[in-house]
Amino acid sequence: MALPTAHAQTGLGASGESLLSRYADVLLLRDYNTRVVVTGVSLLGAACGVVGTFTLLRKRALLADALSHAMLPGIGIAFLVMAGMGGSGKWLPGLLAGAASSGVVSVLVILGIVRSTRIREDAALGIVLSVFFGFGAAVLGVVQRSGSGSAAGLNAFIYGKTAAMLWSDAVLIGVTAVLVTAVCVAMFRDFQMLCFDSGYARTLGRPTALLDVLLMGLVVTVTVVGLQAVGLILVIALLVIPAAAARFWSERLPVIVTAAAAIGATSGFIGAAVSAVHPRLPAGALIVLVGGAMFGISMLLGPARGVLRAAVRHWGLARRVARQHLLRAVHELHEQGSAVPSTPRSAGGSGGAPLAALRRLRSWGAGQPGRALHAAQREGLLELQREPRGVLVRLTPAGRAAAERIVRNHRLWELYLISHADIAPSHVDRDADMVEHVLDPGMIAELEARLTAEGAAPPAESGALPPSPHPLPATGGPR
Repeated sequence: MALPTAHAQTGLGASGESLLSRYADVLLLRDYNTRVVVTGVSLLGAACGVVGTFTLLRKRALLADALSHAMLPGIGIAFLVMAGMGGSGKWLPGLLAGAASSGVVSVLVILGIVRSTRIREDAALGIVLSVFFGFGAAVLGVVQRSGSGSAAGLNAFIYGKTAAMLWSDAVLIGVTAVLVTAVCVAMFRDFQMLCFDSGYARTLGRPTALLDVLLMGLVVTVTVVGLQAVGLILVIALLVIPAAAARFWSERLPVIVTAAAAIGATSGFIGAAVSAVHPRLPAGALIVLVGGAMFGISMLLGPARGVLRAAVRHWGLARRVARQHLLRAVHELHEQGSAVPSTPRSAGGSGGAPLAALRRLRSWGAGQPGRALHAAQREGLLELQREPRGVLVRLTPAGRAAAERIVRNHRLWELYLISHADIAPSHVDRDADMVEHVLDPGMIAELEARLTAEGAAPPAESGALPPSPHPLPATGGPR
Protein backbone atom coordinates (compact mmCIF):
# COMPACT_ATOMS: atom_id res chain seq x y z
CA MET A 1 0.00 0.00 0.00
CA ALA A 2 1.36 3.41 -0.91
CA LEU A 3 2.10 6.05 1.65
CA PRO A 4 0.01 9.23 1.20
CA THR A 5 1.64 12.57 1.92
CA ALA A 6 0.06 15.78 3.07
CA HIS A 7 0.06 17.01 -0.53
CA ALA A 8 -1.88 13.98 -1.72
CA GLN A 9 -4.34 14.29 1.15
CA THR A 10 -5.09 17.96 0.47
CA GLY A 11 -5.36 17.54 -3.29
CA LEU A 12 -2.14 19.36 -4.15
CA GLY A 13 -0.44 17.46 -6.97
CA ALA A 14 2.86 17.81 -8.70
CA SER A 15 1.62 20.97 -10.38
CA GLY A 16 1.34 22.72 -7.02
CA GLU A 17 4.87 22.04 -5.88
CA SER A 18 8.10 20.87 -7.40
CA LEU A 19 9.26 17.30 -6.99
CA LEU A 20 12.41 18.50 -5.26
CA SER A 21 10.36 20.38 -2.69
CA ARG A 22 8.26 17.30 -1.97
CA TYR A 23 11.38 15.22 -1.46
CA ALA A 24 12.70 17.87 0.93
CA ASP A 25 9.44 17.75 2.93
CA VAL A 26 9.65 13.96 3.19
CA LEU A 27 13.34 13.82 4.09
CA LEU A 28 12.86 16.48 6.75
CA LEU A 29 9.81 14.57 8.07
CA ARG A 30 7.54 17.62 8.02
CA ASP A 31 4.38 15.58 7.51
CA TYR A 32 2.98 13.73 10.55
CA ASN A 33 1.95 10.58 8.65
CA THR A 34 5.38 10.44 7.00
CA ARG A 35 7.11 10.75 10.37
CA VAL A 36 5.09 7.87 11.78
CA VAL A 37 5.65 5.51 8.86
CA VAL A 38 9.33 6.33 8.27
CA THR A 39 10.13 6.00 11.96
CA GLY A 40 8.29 2.69 12.21
CA VAL A 41 9.82 1.00 9.17
CA SER A 42 13.33 2.30 9.94
CA LEU A 43 13.22 0.81 13.43
CA LEU A 44 11.77 -2.40 12.02
CA GLY A 45 14.58 -2.60 9.44
CA ALA A 46 17.22 -2.11 12.14
CA ALA A 47 15.74 -4.83 14.36
CA CYS A 48 15.43 -7.24 11.43
CA GLY A 49 19.03 -6.55 10.48
CA VAL A 50 20.30 -7.45 13.96
CA VAL A 51 18.25 -10.64 14.30
CA GLY A 52 18.73 -11.60 10.67
CA THR A 53 22.52 -11.58 11.05
CA PHE A 54 22.47 -14.37 13.61
CA THR A 55 19.82 -16.27 11.65
CA LEU A 56 21.92 -16.06 8.49
CA LEU A 57 25.11 -17.15 10.28
CA ARG A 58 23.17 -20.03 11.85
CA LYS A 59 22.32 -21.05 8.25
CA ARG A 60 18.61 -20.70 8.90
CA ALA A 61 17.68 -17.88 6.59
CA LEU A 62 14.93 -20.04 5.08
CA LEU A 63 13.45 -20.43 8.57
CA ALA A 64 12.36 -16.79 8.51
CA ASP A 65 10.55 -17.47 5.24
CA ALA A 66 8.84 -20.51 6.76
CA LEU A 67 7.85 -18.48 9.82
CA SER A 68 6.33 -15.65 7.82
CA HIS A 69 4.20 -18.05 5.80
CA ALA A 70 3.32 -20.13 8.86
CA MET A 71 1.73 -17.09 10.52
CA LEU A 72 -1.07 -16.92 7.98
CA PRO A 73 -3.29 -19.60 9.59
CA GLY A 74 -2.85 -17.92 12.99
CA ILE A 75 -4.22 -14.66 11.58
CA GLY A 76 -7.22 -16.39 10.03
CA ILE A 77 -8.01 -18.45 13.14
CA ALA A 78 -7.67 -15.40 15.40
CA PHE A 79 -10.14 -13.53 13.18
CA LEU A 80 -12.66 -16.38 13.32
CA VAL A 81 -12.32 -16.68 17.11
CA MET A 82 -12.78 -12.95 17.72
CA ALA A 83 -15.68 -12.77 15.24
CA GLY A 84 -17.32 -15.79 16.93
CA MET A 85 -17.06 -14.00 20.29
CA GLY A 86 -19.07 -11.08 18.91
CA GLY A 87 -16.20 -8.80 18.01
CA SER A 88 -15.23 -7.35 14.65
CA GLY A 89 -12.43 -9.90 14.27
CA LYS A 90 -9.92 -7.24 13.19
CA TRP A 91 -8.60 -6.19 16.58
CA LEU A 92 -4.89 -5.79 15.79
CA PRO A 93 -3.43 -7.15 19.07
CA GLY A 94 -5.57 -10.26 18.71
CA LEU A 95 -4.48 -10.83 15.11
CA LEU A 96 -0.82 -10.36 16.02
CA ALA A 97 -1.21 -12.76 18.94
CA GLY A 98 -2.66 -15.35 16.58
CA ALA A 99 0.19 -14.82 14.13
CA ALA A 100 2.76 -15.18 16.93
CA SER A 101 1.13 -18.36 18.23
CA SER A 102 1.13 -19.91 14.78
CA GLY A 103 4.76 -18.91 14.31
CA VAL A 104 5.83 -20.45 17.61
CA VAL A 105 4.03 -23.68 16.75
CA SER A 106 5.80 -23.81 13.37
CA VAL A 107 9.21 -23.33 15.06
CA LEU A 108 8.51 -26.14 17.52
CA VAL A 109 7.37 -28.40 14.70
CA ILE A 110 10.52 -27.68 12.68
CA LEU A 111 12.83 -28.29 15.64
CA GLY A 112 10.89 -31.43 16.56
CA ILE A 113 11.19 -32.86 13.05
CA VAL A 114 14.91 -32.12 12.86
CA ARG A 115 15.77 -33.49 16.31
CA SER A 116 13.55 -36.59 16.29
CA THR A 117 13.92 -37.79 12.69
CA ARG A 118 16.63 -38.11 10.05
CA ILE A 119 14.98 -35.50 7.86
CA ARG A 120 17.32 -32.62 7.04
CA GLU A 121 16.49 -29.12 8.19
CA ASP A 122 15.91 -27.74 4.69
CA ALA A 123 13.35 -30.46 4.01
CA ALA A 124 11.63 -29.80 7.35
CA LEU A 125 11.45 -26.08 6.53
CA GLY A 126 9.93 -26.81 3.13
CA ILE A 127 7.33 -29.13 4.66
CA VAL A 128 6.27 -26.69 7.38
CA LEU A 129 6.25 -23.70 5.01
CA SER A 130 4.00 -25.35 2.42
CA VAL A 131 1.66 -27.08 4.88
CA PHE A 132 1.11 -24.05 7.13
CA PHE A 133 0.70 -21.65 4.21
CA GLY A 134 -1.75 -24.02 2.52
CA PHE A 135 -3.67 -24.30 5.77
CA GLY A 136 -3.67 -20.51 6.09
CA ALA A 137 -5.03 -20.08 2.56
CA ALA A 138 -7.83 -22.51 3.39
CA VAL A 139 -8.64 -20.62 6.60
CA LEU A 140 -8.72 -17.31 4.71
CA GLY A 141 -11.13 -18.91 2.24
CA VAL A 142 -13.42 -19.81 5.14
CA VAL A 143 -13.14 -16.23 6.45
CA GLN A 144 -14.06 -14.74 3.08
CA ARG A 145 -17.10 -17.03 2.80
CA SER A 146 -18.24 -16.28 6.33
CA GLY A 147 -20.22 -13.31 5.09
CA SER A 148 -18.69 -10.96 7.63
CA GLY A 149 -18.11 -7.54 6.19
CA SER A 150 -15.30 -6.98 8.64
CA ALA A 151 -13.18 -9.54 6.77
CA ALA A 152 -12.48 -6.89 4.14
CA GLY A 153 -8.84 -5.84 4.18
CA LEU A 154 -7.60 -8.92 5.99
CA ASN A 155 -5.44 -9.78 2.97
CA ALA A 156 -3.43 -6.65 3.75
CA PHE A 157 -1.49 -8.75 6.26
CA ILE A 158 -0.16 -10.75 3.33
CA TYR A 159 1.10 -7.77 1.33
CA GLY A 160 1.44 -5.17 4.09
CA LYS A 161 -0.39 -1.89 4.77
CA THR A 162 2.35 0.58 5.54
CA ALA A 163 0.25 3.68 4.93
CA ALA A 164 -2.24 2.60 7.61
CA MET A 165 0.43 2.58 10.33
CA LEU A 166 -0.55 4.56 13.43
CA TRP A 167 1.66 6.21 16.00
CA SER A 168 0.86 3.37 18.41
CA ASP A 169 2.10 0.90 15.80
CA ALA A 170 5.35 2.85 15.43
CA VAL A 171 5.77 2.86 19.22
CA LEU A 172 5.17 -0.90 19.32
CA ILE A 173 7.79 -1.43 16.62
CA GLY A 174 10.23 0.87 18.42
CA VAL A 175 9.81 -0.86 21.76
CA THR A 176 10.15 -4.24 20.07
CA ALA A 177 13.29 -3.14 18.23
CA VAL A 178 14.89 -1.93 21.46
CA LEU A 179 14.01 -5.12 23.33
CA VAL A 180 15.19 -7.40 20.51
CA THR A 181 18.46 -5.48 20.18
CA ALA A 182 18.99 -5.57 23.95
CA VAL A 183 18.50 -9.34 24.02
CA CYS A 184 20.95 -9.79 21.13
CA VAL A 185 23.54 -7.63 22.89
CA ALA A 186 23.09 -9.47 26.18
CA MET A 187 23.33 -12.87 24.48
CA PHE A 188 25.97 -11.83 21.95
CA ARG A 189 28.69 -14.25 23.07
CA ASP A 190 26.27 -17.16 23.30
CA PHE A 191 24.74 -16.45 19.89
CA GLN A 192 28.24 -16.08 18.43
CA MET A 193 29.27 -19.54 19.65
CA LEU A 194 25.93 -21.01 18.57
CA CYS A 195 26.33 -19.68 15.02
CA PHE A 196 30.01 -20.50 14.46
CA ASP A 197 30.58 -23.65 16.54
CA SER A 198 27.55 -25.10 18.29
CA GLY A 199 29.52 -28.25 19.23
CA TYR A 200 32.07 -26.17 21.12
CA ALA A 201 29.23 -24.27 22.79
CA ARG A 202 27.79 -27.57 24.03
CA THR A 203 31.16 -28.62 25.48
CA LEU A 204 31.18 -25.37 27.47
CA GLY A 205 27.78 -26.21 28.91
CA ARG A 206 25.80 -23.72 26.82
CA PRO A 207 22.13 -24.78 26.36
CA THR A 208 22.23 -24.75 22.56
CA ALA A 209 18.65 -26.03 22.23
CA LEU A 210 17.33 -23.18 24.39
CA LEU A 211 19.50 -20.69 22.50
CA ASP A 212 18.02 -21.95 19.24
CA VAL A 213 14.51 -21.50 20.62
CA LEU A 214 15.38 -18.00 21.88
CA LEU A 215 16.81 -16.99 18.50
CA MET A 216 13.74 -18.31 16.71
CA GLY A 217 11.56 -16.49 19.23
CA LEU A 218 13.28 -13.23 18.28
CA VAL A 219 12.64 -14.02 14.62
CA VAL A 220 8.96 -14.60 15.41
CA THR A 221 8.81 -11.30 17.31
CA VAL A 222 10.22 -9.11 14.54
CA THR A 223 8.18 -10.99 11.94
CA VAL A 224 4.95 -10.34 13.82
CA VAL A 225 5.58 -6.62 14.17
CA GLY A 226 6.69 -6.53 10.52
CA LEU A 227 3.28 -7.65 9.31
CA GLN A 228 1.98 -4.11 9.59
CA ALA A 229 4.78 -2.68 7.46
CA VAL A 230 5.60 -5.07 4.63
CA GLY A 231 3.35 -8.11 5.11
CA LEU A 232 3.97 -11.82 5.42
CA ILE A 233 5.65 -12.29 2.05
CA LEU A 234 8.10 -9.39 2.04
CA VAL A 235 9.17 -9.48 5.69
CA ILE A 236 11.59 -12.26 4.81
CA ALA A 237 13.53 -9.70 2.74
CA LEU A 238 14.12 -7.48 5.78
CA LEU A 239 15.48 -10.45 7.72
CA VAL A 240 17.82 -11.73 5.00
CA ILE A 241 18.91 -8.89 2.70
CA PRO A 242 20.50 -6.50 5.28
CA ALA A 243 22.37 -9.35 6.97
CA ALA A 244 23.59 -10.75 3.65
CA ALA A 245 24.69 -7.29 2.48
CA ALA A 246 26.56 -6.60 5.73
CA ARG A 247 28.70 -9.72 5.23
CA PHE A 248 30.50 -7.95 2.38
CA TRP A 249 31.70 -5.09 4.62
CA SER A 250 33.60 -6.79 7.43
CA GLU A 251 34.85 -10.07 8.90
CA ARG A 252 34.15 -8.96 12.51
CA LEU A 253 30.75 -9.92 13.89
CA PRO A 254 30.08 -6.68 15.86
CA VAL A 255 30.72 -4.66 12.71
CA ILE A 256 28.53 -6.98 10.63
CA VAL A 257 25.63 -6.68 13.09
CA THR A 258 25.94 -2.89 13.17
CA ALA A 259 26.14 -2.68 9.38
CA ALA A 260 23.09 -4.94 8.99
CA ALA A 261 21.07 -2.72 11.33
CA ALA A 262 22.16 0.39 9.39
CA ILE A 263 21.32 -1.18 6.01
CA GLY A 264 17.91 -2.34 7.25
CA ALA A 265 17.09 1.09 8.71
CA THR A 266 18.27 2.88 5.57
CA SER A 267 16.20 0.58 3.35
CA GLY A 268 13.10 1.32 5.38
CA PHE A 269 13.73 5.06 5.43
CA ILE A 270 14.40 5.45 1.70
CA GLY A 271 11.62 3.07 0.63
CA ALA A 272 9.00 4.81 2.77
CA ALA A 273 10.26 8.26 1.68
CA VAL A 274 10.01 7.44 -2.03
CA SER A 275 6.52 6.02 -1.52
CA ALA A 276 5.51 9.22 0.24
CA VAL A 277 6.57 11.30 -2.77
CA HIS A 278 5.07 8.85 -5.30
CA PRO A 279 1.86 7.66 -3.62
CA ARG A 280 1.05 5.11 -6.34
CA LEU A 281 4.16 3.07 -5.49
CA PRO A 282 3.68 0.58 -2.62
CA ALA A 283 5.97 1.25 0.32
CA GLY A 284 6.58 -2.39 1.20
CA ALA A 285 7.81 -3.26 -2.27
CA LEU A 286 9.99 -0.13 -2.41
CA ILE A 287 11.60 -0.99 0.92
CA VAL A 288 12.57 -4.40 -0.42
CA LEU A 289 13.81 -2.94 -3.72
CA VAL A 290 16.00 -0.43 -1.91
CA GLY A 291 17.38 -3.23 0.22
CA GLY A 292 18.10 -5.22 -2.93
CA ALA A 293 19.93 -2.25 -4.45
CA MET A 294 22.04 -1.87 -1.30
CA PHE A 295 22.85 -5.58 -1.45
CA GLY A 296 24.04 -5.16 -5.04
CA ILE A 297 26.23 -2.20 -4.07
CA SER A 298 27.64 -4.14 -1.12
CA MET A 299 28.32 -7.18 -3.27
CA LEU A 300 30.32 -5.06 -5.73
CA LEU A 301 32.06 -2.57 -3.42
CA GLY A 302 32.22 -4.27 -0.02
CA PRO A 303 35.78 -3.95 1.38
CA ALA A 304 35.81 -7.42 2.98
CA ARG A 305 34.12 -9.74 0.49
CA GLY A 306 33.05 -7.52 -2.39
CA VAL A 307 33.49 -8.72 -5.96
CA LEU A 308 35.76 -5.82 -6.93
CA ARG A 309 37.86 -6.24 -3.78
CA ALA A 310 38.23 -9.95 -4.47
CA ALA A 311 39.21 -9.22 -8.07
CA VAL A 312 41.87 -6.73 -6.92
CA ARG A 313 43.23 -9.24 -4.39
CA HIS A 314 43.31 -11.97 -7.02
CA TRP A 315 45.07 -9.68 -9.48
CA GLY A 316 47.64 -8.69 -6.85
CA LEU A 317 48.24 -12.31 -5.88
CA ALA A 318 48.66 -13.32 -9.52
CA ARG A 319 51.24 -10.56 -10.03
CA ARG A 320 53.12 -11.56 -6.88
CA VAL A 321 53.12 -15.23 -7.86
CA ALA A 322 54.39 -14.45 -11.35
CA ARG A 323 57.17 -12.25 -9.95
CA GLN A 324 58.21 -14.90 -7.43
CA HIS A 325 58.26 -17.58 -10.11
CA LEU A 326 60.44 -15.35 -12.26
CA LEU A 327 62.96 -14.60 -9.50
CA ARG A 328 63.14 -18.26 -8.48
CA ALA A 329 63.68 -19.34 -12.08
CA VAL A 330 66.56 -16.88 -12.52
CA HIS A 331 68.14 -18.07 -9.26
CA GLU A 332 67.80 -21.75 -10.23
CA LEU A 333 69.46 -21.07 -13.58
CA HIS A 334 72.41 -19.62 -11.68
CA GLU A 335 72.50 -22.73 -9.49
CA GLN A 336 72.62 -24.93 -12.58
CA GLY A 337 75.43 -22.87 -14.10
CA SER A 338 73.21 -21.93 -17.03
CA ALA A 339 73.73 -18.20 -16.57
CA VAL A 340 75.88 -16.24 -19.03
CA PRO A 341 78.96 -14.67 -17.38
CA SER A 342 78.66 -10.99 -16.61
CA THR A 343 79.87 -8.43 -19.10
CA PRO A 344 81.17 -4.88 -18.56
CA ARG A 345 77.61 -3.71 -19.14
CA SER A 346 76.37 -5.67 -16.10
CA ALA A 347 77.95 -3.19 -13.63
CA GLY A 348 79.84 -5.85 -11.71
CA GLY A 349 76.71 -7.86 -10.86
CA SER A 350 75.96 -11.54 -11.35
CA GLY A 351 75.75 -13.13 -14.76
CA GLY A 352 72.58 -12.92 -16.79
CA ALA A 353 70.07 -15.73 -17.30
CA PRO A 354 68.99 -16.14 -20.94
CA LEU A 355 65.30 -15.33 -21.35
CA ALA A 356 64.93 -18.33 -23.67
CA ALA A 357 66.24 -20.62 -20.92
CA LEU A 358 63.80 -19.07 -18.43
CA ARG A 359 60.91 -19.84 -20.75
CA ARG A 360 62.03 -23.45 -21.14
CA LEU A 361 62.48 -23.82 -17.36
CA ARG A 362 58.99 -22.53 -16.51
CA SER A 363 57.27 -23.76 -19.72
CA TRP A 364 56.33 -20.18 -20.57
CA GLY A 365 54.97 -19.21 -23.95
CA ALA A 366 56.53 -16.64 -26.26
CA GLY A 367 54.57 -13.79 -24.65
CA GLN A 368 55.58 -14.70 -21.10
CA PRO A 369 56.72 -13.42 -18.65
CA GLY A 370 56.54 -9.92 -20.12
CA ARG A 371 54.47 -8.24 -17.40
CA ALA A 372 56.39 -9.91 -14.58
CA LEU A 373 59.70 -8.88 -16.17
CA HIS A 374 58.72 -5.24 -16.49
CA ALA A 375 57.18 -5.15 -12.98
CA ALA A 376 60.33 -6.63 -11.40
CA GLN A 377 62.48 -4.24 -13.43
CA ARG A 378 60.46 -1.25 -12.17
CA GLU A 379 60.88 -2.48 -8.59
CA GLY A 380 64.64 -2.69 -9.01
CA LEU A 381 64.81 -6.48 -8.64
CA LEU A 382 66.40 -7.27 -12.01
CA GLU A 383 67.93 -5.73 -15.09
CA LEU A 384 67.53 -6.66 -18.75
CA GLN A 385 70.54 -6.78 -21.06
CA ARG A 386 70.12 -7.06 -24.81
CA GLU A 387 73.02 -9.03 -26.25
CA PRO A 388 73.60 -10.41 -29.74
CA ARG A 389 72.81 -13.88 -28.37
CA GLY A 390 69.45 -12.68 -26.95
CA VAL A 391 67.97 -10.99 -23.88
CA LEU A 392 69.68 -11.69 -20.56
CA VAL A 393 67.96 -11.28 -17.19
CA ARG A 394 70.30 -10.28 -14.35
CA LEU A 395 69.36 -10.04 -10.67
CA THR A 396 70.23 -6.86 -8.80
CA PRO A 397 71.48 -7.16 -5.18
CA ALA A 398 67.92 -6.54 -3.96
CA GLY A 399 66.61 -9.07 -6.47
CA ARG A 400 69.15 -11.69 -5.39
CA ALA A 401 68.13 -11.27 -1.73
CA ALA A 402 64.45 -11.60 -2.66
CA ALA A 403 65.14 -14.63 -4.88
CA GLU A 404 67.10 -16.40 -2.12
CA ARG A 405 64.23 -15.81 0.31
CA ILE A 406 61.70 -17.20 -2.21
CA VAL A 407 63.84 -20.25 -2.98
CA ARG A 408 64.37 -20.94 0.71
CA ASN A 409 60.63 -20.79 1.46
CA HIS A 410 59.88 -23.03 -1.54
CA ARG A 411 62.40 -25.67 -0.52
CA LEU A 412 61.40 -25.59 3.14
CA TRP A 413 57.85 -26.40 2.12
CA GLU A 414 59.08 -29.11 -0.28
CA LEU A 415 61.12 -30.76 2.49
CA TYR A 416 58.15 -30.58 4.87
CA LEU A 417 55.80 -32.20 2.33
CA ILE A 418 58.30 -34.96 1.63
CA SER A 419 59.03 -35.77 5.28
CA HIS A 420 55.59 -35.22 6.81
CA ALA A 421 53.05 -35.69 3.99
CA ASP A 422 54.75 -38.60 2.19
CA ILE A 423 54.78 -36.83 -1.17
CA ALA A 424 57.29 -38.18 -3.66
CA PRO A 425 60.21 -35.82 -4.44
CA SER A 426 59.40 -36.06 -8.14
CA HIS A 427 55.92 -34.58 -7.51
CA VAL A 428 56.60 -32.16 -4.68
CA ASP A 429 57.60 -29.16 -6.78
CA ARG A 430 54.11 -28.50 -8.15
CA ASP A 431 52.46 -29.12 -4.76
CA ALA A 432 54.81 -26.62 -3.12
CA ASP A 433 54.04 -24.10 -5.87
CA MET A 434 50.38 -24.10 -4.82
CA VAL A 435 51.08 -23.20 -1.18
CA GLU A 436 54.36 -21.33 -0.84
CA HIS A 437 52.98 -17.97 -2.01
CA VAL A 438 50.51 -17.68 0.88
CA LEU A 439 52.81 -18.74 3.72
CA ASP A 440 52.95 -16.11 6.46
CA PRO A 441 56.17 -15.31 8.37
CA GLY A 442 55.00 -17.23 11.42
CA MET A 443 54.45 -20.40 9.40
CA ILE A 444 57.86 -20.02 7.71
CA ALA A 445 59.58 -19.59 11.09
CA GLU A 446 57.83 -22.73 12.37
CA LEU A 447 58.91 -24.68 9.27
CA GLU A 448 62.51 -23.51 9.71
CA ALA A 449 62.60 -24.45 13.39
CA ARG A 450 61.11 -27.92 12.82
CA LEU A 451 63.22 -28.84 9.77
CA THR A 452 66.39 -27.45 11.34
CA ALA A 453 65.79 -29.52 14.49
CA GLU A 454 65.32 -32.59 12.28
CA GLY A 455 68.53 -31.84 10.37
CA ALA A 456 66.67 -31.56 7.08
CA ALA A 457 67.54 -27.88 6.51
CA PRO A 458 70.47 -25.64 7.47
CA PRO A 459 69.84 -22.97 10.13
CA ALA A 460 68.61 -19.63 8.82
CA GLU A 461 71.54 -17.88 10.52
CA SER A 462 74.02 -19.72 8.29
CA GLY A 463 72.69 -18.01 5.18
CA ALA A 464 72.85 -21.31 3.28
CA LEU A 465 69.92 -22.45 1.20
CA PRO A 466 68.47 -25.94 1.61
CA PRO A 467 69.41 -28.13 -1.35
CA SER A 468 66.66 -28.93 -3.81
CA PRO A 469 65.16 -32.33 -2.92
CA HIS A 470 64.76 -33.15 -6.60
CA PRO A 471 66.82 -32.49 -9.73
CA LEU A 472 66.21 -29.05 -11.18
CA PRO A 473 64.63 -29.07 -14.67
CA ALA A 474 67.15 -29.13 -17.48
CA THR A 475 67.23 -26.10 -19.78
CA GLY A 476 69.77 -27.14 -22.32
CA GLY A 477 72.40 -24.68 -21.07
CA PRO A 478 73.02 -21.10 -22.17
CA ARG A 479 72.29 -20.08 -25.68
